[in-house]
Amino acid sequence: MKFEITGSGAEVVLLSAGLGGAAAFWAPQRAALEQHFRVLGFDQRGTGRNAETLPEGYTIGHMADDVIQVMDAAGVARVHFLGHALGGLVGLDLARRFPERVGKLVLVNAWAKVDRHSERCFDIRIGILHSQGPAAYVAAQPLFLHTAPYMSAHHEKISAEVAHGTAHFQGAANLLKRIGALRAFDARADLARITAPTLVAASRDDLLVPWTASEALAAGLPHAELWVTPEGGHAFSVEQPEVFNPKLMEFLTG
Repeated sequence: MKFEITGSGAEVVLLSAGLGGAAAFWAPQRAALEQHFRVLGFDQRGTGRNAETLPEGYTIGHMADDVIQVMDAAGVARVHFLGHALGGLVGLDLARRFPERVGKLVLVNAWAKVDRHSERCFDIRIGILHSQGPAAYVAAQPLFLHTAPYMSAHHEKISAEVAHGTAHFQGAANLLKRIGALRAFDARADLARITAPTLVAASRDDLLVPWTASEALAAGLPHAELWVTPEGGHAFSVEQPEVFNPKLMEFLTG
């Protein structure tokens, strides 16, 4: 597994992206993190620089095992974990199975069990993939990630991201396996024994994941703080880094 470590500091923050899998999702947070921490980033297996065909039956547990592999290869015993959506599920699995490897958890628009509304959104996205192909799937993706004002104000940026995402599409088979993994994940029975200090962050106007899923997740974790912003969509760490980053750094350094 290819990875990179940047920044300086005694402690390490590991970046875990969502369904897209790319460490570059966290680009708006890197500079702030690198002032205080070493930052360990990697594209998830089957995506980006770690493209390969995923095996049948691929699970969130396999993704957490990949994280352990990356940490061991980097010589890192323990990390603070920053995860978005699917990436947050990986953090939950890591914390319940390898608690000694996790310091603090930051879970952004994540869940313990996928919400029925999110299931509907994934059904729609899969339908687009099957009926119209990868280009249409990638073109529709910003609708689930971003708010309308952000997409309007950043039209050229979004267009460039769609072109890049289409050119570097992870493949329909891999994508469906990764969606299957997040749909099968259920950590509800294990939340009470996850003792890592956790920041559960969500946006009220997230179209893909209701903020109430984060509310339920935080309620089940014994050492969790719920932080809900009024706006910013599913990717509010991208849309509003000026809001997200100070809260992130306050939690990690506090």
